[in-house]
Amino acid sequence: MANQSLRNVWIDYLRSTVTVLVVAHHAALAYTTFSVFNKDAYILSTHPVVDRSRWALLDGIVSFNDTFFMSLMFFLGGLFFFPGIDKKGYLSFIRDKIFRLLIPFLLLGTMLMLLAYFPSFYLMRGNTNIGAYVKDFFTTEAWPVGPPWFLWLLFVFNLVAALSHQLFNGLKNCALQLNLNKNTKAVSLFLILFSIGLLAYLPMAGYFGPYSWTGIGPFDFQLSRLILYFAYFGIGAVVGKLAISEGVFAKESLTVKYYRLWCLLAVIAFSTFWYSTDILNKAVDQKLLSNSQNAIMSNILFVLCCTLTFLALITSYSKLFVKNIAWWDSLSSHAYLIYLIHFVYVTWLQFSLLALNIPASFKFLIVFVLSLGLSWGTAYLLRKIPLVKKYL
Repeated sequence: MANQSLRNVWIDYLRSTVTVLVVAHHAALAYTTFSVFNKDAYILSTHPVVDRSRWALLDGIVSFNDTFFMSLMFFLGGLFFFPGIDKKGYLSFIRDKIFRLLIPFLLLGTMLMLLAYFPSFYLMRGNTNIGAYVKDFFTTEAWPVGPPWFLWLLFVFNLVAALSHQLFNGLKNCALQLNLNKNTKAVSLFLILFSIGLLAYLPMAGYFGPYSWTGIGPFDFQLSRLILYFAYFGIGAVVGKLAISEGVFAKESLTVKYYRLWCLLAVIAFSTFWYSTDILNKAVDQKLLSNSQNAIMSNILFVLCCTLTFLALITSYSKLFVKNIAWWDSLSSHAYLIYLIHFVYVTWLQFSLLALNIPASFKFLIVFVLSLGLSWGTAYLLRKIPLVKKYL
């Protein structure tokens, strides 16, 4: 029981940290140098609100987050697959995921996105006609899904995994054969994760492009990363099935022992990825590389960043966070609702700051701090409702 308790501390704190990074990510997108607003259809914009003030440093923050945090979120979602289905059984497990993921996505997600995207409609059309906005939302903009897209895809992954329960048991046995325990060599684990990432991502990114999205109605997803995300969900399911005190991310494991090294390698990998863009593009211009070779090298570096940052965060949190911290416990308890709610506050705060002539760095900090605080406070109030607290 002690080991289980410690496991929950660092896992819950890591989940809440990723939620904070998501808020920061969206707070930054109005102020990056590459942000563009499309006045014909705001769904084609890089973000619902785009400011004239820009801060180049935010480009790096957004790019860094993009390399790993969705993969990490699917990994964390997968951790609870086997414990959940073993405890509740197949039908209760699926019913729980419907109430916890699918219904919040369809109902709460849609209502919140209707609030979040209204500033975009105003910036595009210059009027506040609610009827015209709602019509445009569901037709021209094709039902913008916003951040909650993660929920429906996580539901599908859980459903597919539940329907393939025997297969996942086989994957668990395969993982055990690979000796994913606390004595697993760090290099071996890295090679396993890096190889899985390459196999899952390179063919999809090469064929569809690294930033491709698709979907029907609100069911949008990143096409190029679909298999990568499912792979990390599967990795999470396998890790969650193993005894955490004996698993590869246990505090005493050989992999966790080198958490400082993983952090250093992650920084080096992202720096290489970030600065290699100009180098590779110049090589293409000088005909030293073809466009396809450039894309392959960039995609490999992306997977390397994803793998190393994932290992750096998992091992650091496993090693360092073993005691409860009151305010962080509160953040963890409200993280799911913060994830759902924050986008409304982000877009409206960014919209309200458009006319202010202050540096983008200040605007970003204002949006980030207020969005996080207001979302946290709203989540606290909503969880006073028993049904909300049970599922969210």
